[in-house]
Amino acid sequence: MRLAASLLGALAPEVAHRVAIRAAAVNPIAVRADGDARLAVEAFGLRFPNPLGLAAGFDKSAEAVDGLLRLGFGFIEVGTLTPRPQTGNPKPRLFRLDSDQAIVNRMGFNNDGYEVAEARLRRARRRGVVGVNIGPNKETADRVADYAEGIAAFAALADYFAINISSPNTPGLRNLHARDDFDALVEALQAARDRASPRRPLLVKISPDLEPDQLEDVLDVALRRRIDGLIVANTTVARPATLTSPAAREGGGLSGRPLFGLSTRLVARCFLRCGGALPIIGVGGVEDAATALAKIEAGASLVQIYTGLIYRGPGAVGDILGGLSAKLADAGWSSLGERVGARAAEIAAG
Repeated sequence: MRLAASLLGALAPEVAHRVAIRAAAVNPIAVRADGDARLAVEAFGLRFPNPLGLAAGFDKSAEAVDGLLRLGFGFIEVGTLTPRPQTGNPKPRLFRLDSDQAIVNRMGFNNDGYEVAEARLRRARRRGVVGVNIGPNKETADRVADYAEGIAAFAALADYFAINISSPNTPGLRNLHARDDFDALVEALQAARDRASPRRPLLVKISPDLEPDQLEDVLDVALRRRIDGLIVANTTVARPATLTSPAAREGGGLSGRPLFGLSTRLVARCFLRCGGALPIIGVGGVEDAATALAKIEAGASLVQIYTGLIYRGPGAVGDILGGLSAKLADAGWSSLGERVGARAAEIAAG
């Protein structure tokens, strides 16, 4: 499986991504996702066989749901999907930072749209938890309506919804973090969710680049409106001084190893501010069992991988889960649940 990652690494990034999606769609290998009952997680009314998920951005248009679930993920998240198909930003728009174990993307919500993705999800066997990440079209006149349309379209198919307000590649999207705009959005989408059947959990994916007062506004609304959970966090527009790859100068969102510290501290701060009241999916720089456990000890109930999968290949799923099981055995912990937030104060201060 590491050989497959190496071969894909020889291709242009977006070509490699298409090849990976096509390969995943016909993946015949089935790895048990529930091999260790101690890794099972219950969050926002759902049961996950293990805490490791695939982040949105990999299977944007729900092309490979069954094959990806067979890799052993506890859950996957498709999207970001928009009401109408869109081609995204001009190419090139995806860049590897090999020496930094990172990626910069400015894809711009390229996807096949709600209708096509809905049909694919209806055909899928979906033996596992599948979240649907939704967003607005770039040229829409009403972003809230675009999100609400997604909730209506996928209510019978999504196990949870991820509301993407944090991509840096759709102009103005991050403005939805502002208190009044965020409050109005959550109110409208909870109403749309409550009209749909069945009633699905509603999570919001936030930016890692929020200032402290912006984060406080978001969390205040999230608690007051009782959203079901947070996804922390999306890609960053920051460029750490440690980056060495020439592609670091490209515009777009940075993901992978350089995002780990920033996003993990944000998980801890969200966990502490909310007193553990909101389940968190931790994203950003997960690449092995140690980074996955750090997210959990910062306050994440679940974690997601994306860039780490690109560099390590599908075998990373089993490596991470096996490493977490070994850590439980070595430390004498009965479940991962008892480690959620165990080091939040320490990590938040770091």
